Amino acid sequence: MRKMIIDKLCPILNAKILAQSIEEVPVIIQFKKNSESLLNNITKLSSSVKTDLPLINGLAGNVSTEIIYRLSTTPEIDYISFDSSVYSLLDVALPSMNADFPHKKGYEGKGIGVAVIDTGVASHDDLIKPQNRVVAFKDFVNGKTEAYDDNGHGTHVAGIIAGNGYSSNGKYKGLAPSATIVAIKCLDKNGGGSVSDIISALSYVIEIKDKYNIKIINLSLGTPSNISPDKDPLVRAVENCVDAGLVVVTAAGNSGPGIKTILSPGVSKKVITVGAVDDKRTIDINDDTIASFSSRGPTAEGIQKPDLVAPGVNINSLSNTELNGYSSLSGTSMATPLVSGSLALLFNRYGDLSPQEYKEKLTDACLMLKDPKESQGAGMLDLKELFDIEEEEREVKQPVSDVNSRGDLFETVIVFLIIIFLLDSRI
Repeated sequence: MRKMIIDKLCPILNAKILAQSIEEVPVIIQFKKNSESLLNNITKLSSSVKTDLPLINGLAGNVSTEIIYRLSTTPEIDYISFDSSVYSLLDVALPSMNADFPHKKGYEGKGIGVAVIDTGVASHDDLIKPQNRVVAFKDFVNGKTEAYDDNGHGTHVAGIIAGNGYSSNGKYKGLAPSATIVAIKCLDKNGGGSVSDIISALSYVIEIKDKYNIKIINLSLGTPSNISPDKDPLVRAVENCVDAGLVVVTAAGNSGPGIKTILSPGVSKKVITVGAVDDKRTIDINDDTIASFSSRGPTAEGIQKPDLVAPGVNINSLSNTELNGYSSLSGTSMATPLVSGSLALLFNRYGDLSPQEYKEKLTDACLMLKDPKESQGAGMLDLKELFDIEEEEREVKQPVSDVNSRGDLFETVIVFLIIIFLLDSRI
């Protein structure tokens, strides 16, 4: 009888092994090193290998619990986890964030690509007129080639990032109305999907990032975090994306108000994890509070999360059914693209900084609310604060330049007078 916890298996698989359950389950297998022979053997033993996952040196497929137990004793195996379900996170935003401030300075995200891994993106007028800014579409669910969204979540997210307000005379404009969207459908019509499909999508983004100038990945989704981050396949995948130079922005989750409820991959140190604020539909932030549904930190490992918060209650954005209409949704899903859009503006200003540098610029420009730190991290992002920092840096540098110039001029005049004096003395 099996009574030992196996450290190479996630808690769900350990429970099944201990219960001596005989069934096939969807799993993600991570290898310590490439092994063609082991891979071939697993392919033969598995009823269905779903896909290779080179981003994390693994594969996904359906495997029986008996084979999982045998594989757990193999030295080449690093970790085996249940291929968990991933869900979209639903439960006056722009004025609250002072979004008009960078727009007035000419920053609109032009030329910056944002990958939206979600339920797809519909061809809404605010994204395709006067020119189509949905520059690429990939469907991991149904294999279609034309952009669509049979749920609405992804279209709403894309509109928050890059809607240009075409259908509302600019009233419902996204943060970066000139940015481009790379739409990747990994969630089905019910808003659900699998970890392995998200990892495949992340691999795809790395492959095409240079072609479409993708700088930012928006993940308004998550799954319960029950694995250590160093073994979590989704965390490993997003961190490899960050290492490849991409800024990954992910939702904290809608599992609040309890502490330690941050979802994966938001538990990763390297990503930007976003919680949600209820702005009470007012511009004044003094009445703002953290939304009750917004997941709280810290993580089980003691990491402070979320990193920051943004409005996430009753956010108006694009409809997937009325292609010139709008709808209102709530959730950390809606707060996340507000941060992704803000990053597109920052890329216009600063160019290719490292993901960590961009993360620091965002957290340095936040305003603390009255809620505890584990609810809000650095606080609510304020774009006026963010772009004021830039202006202050310029103003500080300018007087120094002026002083140097005046000093150089003074020295030149003194030298000139000395020369005149010497010449006059000789005469």
